[in-house]
Amino acid sequence: MKNNNIFLACAFIAIFSSNVIHSQDQRDLIKPNIIIFYADDLGWQDVELNDLDEPCAWETPNIKNLAKDAINFTNAYSPAPTCAPSRSALLSGLHPAKTGITNVTGGEIPKPSRGSSFINPYFPAGLMPENLTIAEALKLNGYRTGHVGKWHAGHLQIQSSTNQGFDFAHESRGAHQGPKAPKSRVTEFATHVKGDKYRLSEEKYYPFTKESPNGISYPKDEVTENALKFIKESKQEPFFLYLAHWMVHYPIHTKNKELLQYYCDKLGMDFPEEDVPMTAEGQNNPYFGAMVTTLDWSLGRVVDLLKKTDDPRNPGKKLYETTYIIFSSDNGGAERRRDEIMSDNAPLDKGKKYTEEGGIRVPMLISGPNIPKGKTKDVLINQLDFYPTILNITNSKIPSKYSSDLDGLDISGVLLNNENSVKNNKGKVRADLWWHYPYGDNSKNQSAIRAGDYKLYKNFANGSYVLHRLYKDGKRFDLEEKYDIAKKEPKVLKDLSGRLEKYLKDYNAPLPYRSIENTKEASEKGNIAAVPTITSDTFDIKSREVSIELEKGKSKVVESYALIKIGDPVKVNKNGKKAKQGKHATTYIKVPVDCDKNKLKYTVTIPKEALEYIFIIIDENRYMVKGKLHKIS
Repeated sequence: MKNNNIFLACAFIAIFSSNVIHSQDQRDLIKPNIIIFYADDLGWQDVELNDLDEPCAWETPNIKNLAKDAINFTNAYSPAPTCAPSRSALLSGLHPAKTGITNVTGGEIPKPSRGSSFINPYFPAGLMPENLTIAEALKLNGYRTGHVGKWHAGHLQIQSSTNQGFDFAHESRGAHQGPKAPKSRVTEFATHVKGDKYRLSEEKYYPFTKESPNGISYPKDEVTENALKFIKESKQEPFFLYLAHWMVHYPIHTKNKELLQYYCDKLGMDFPEEDVPMTAEGQNNPYFGAMVTTLDWSLGRVVDLLKKTDDPRNPGKKLYETTYIIFSSDNGGAERRRDEIMSDNAPLDKGKKYTEEGGIRVPMLISGPNIPKGKTKDVLINQLDFYPTILNITNSKIPSKYSSDLDGLDISGVLLNNENSVKNNKGKVRADLWWHYPYGDNSKNQSAIRAGDYKLYKNFANGSYVLHRLYKDGKRFDLEEKYDIAKKEPKVLKDLSGRLEKYLKDYNAPLPYRSIENTKEASEKGNIAAVPTITSDTFDIKSREVSIELEKGKSKVVESYALIKIGDPVKVNKNGKKAKQGKHATTYIKVPVDCDKNKLKYTVTIPKEALEYIFIIIDENRYMVKGKLHKIS
């Protein structure tokens, strides 16, 4: 489990560095390269892989070509319905409920969600050095590691990608950088002018049209270019590239005017003259289509380089023959933002921020040495499986305290041995997958579990369960999740709800809290008088010990902690004065507190690095009581 005392982070980094130095010398081993090509908000139906009912409107020729050399997993899932928890889970190999990173903007004091009667649970802002990332694991085993694109796994210096195992990092938005006023998405397009930061390529690429039979130009994209740079510079040794694109996340725009025109023509609409939201239902947003095809173009550039480049470690082979490529997305498709309709996950229900199928089912291709070409498999796969699988196919070893804690399963048997089920290290077939998202309005605030043909949800707003049967004997049945069959299938309901509740308990999954500010609900339940009351809140400047005391005779406290704000070190100039700086990265971390035997007094020692602190108390009825927020000079 995650250690909340992160003030040992710097010491851990030093210890970790020594482990790298003393790690086993494996230079004599021929190891395959690994590339994870990770899209942002790309839905299961946003690519030409899993067309159901209506064909995908967006054209992805490079993804289709990669599928010819890969296994297409049609029942593949992200670890969460939003990006930060999925990225942290992929990198650490740990379920979001275990890291506590279960939503996007973490490291904050808990507050209610819009449209919800509950307070969000606290969750950290990203990974800390105690988490052994897949990059650190591969670096221990002789790999050169690179991260390009979106990080979103912590914004403190100790949480940066270069402090989490990556030798090379480039994290700009590239061509995804949105227009700044007074420019708009109908005026800011790349050109062939020499000084243009996004200068159009001389090379031509898909699509090929009557107007451009040789293809069209694409704007320069720093994300793609730096991925290619890393591959070229790293080919002399085994490399791991985590290429995490910013596309196709909002803002929805393109700098490629010709590609936007292509989609306007395809969708039968005029080229936009004003920057107004696209509101046509379905897959009818030409900006979004251009983004999907640009993402596909980027993948094509990477694959093309691999196919053209000799592998110096394996004479006679190209890098494409010695590299595993994993293509997927951080969560399901985002269908709309405010008035703008981006895409459509149909027939899957809902999208990003929901644990319904549209929010967590994602496209997934895996290609590489000895993987069958052009195969499709419907086994249950989760991106948590990447970590243990990569360890196996690269013959990499990590300390058992990390390997034993991984939540995914090694799927190399499915990839390399044509097995039709995923098994754990004891040979038992995977029984289920589960998700936890206790945030958002009352329709989003839920956990889910899938086992075989069935999918069950627990809604935290009212404690109810909903059960759907997605497939019947492996064939599509209610993939749209229209019919709740909880009452018709009591045995299945009991089985899956029991499994889900056990997961929530075993993982100590953070749950939403009731707010004492909602006095109507509290009084109706007869709990308002019993809610704990803080009678004193003190800070001893010498010992740096802070404490609170509670009034006697109130409800039982079942959880208590302090949130302490820390930040990056403040720079000091030559004269010993604080240097001027830009935005100072800070975050709240969760720290356990001590309590007396009567559970009325709670204390914690505040470290010198602390900037602010606040006590949080949870009672047996799940009401949250917040202390006063104290700033420390």
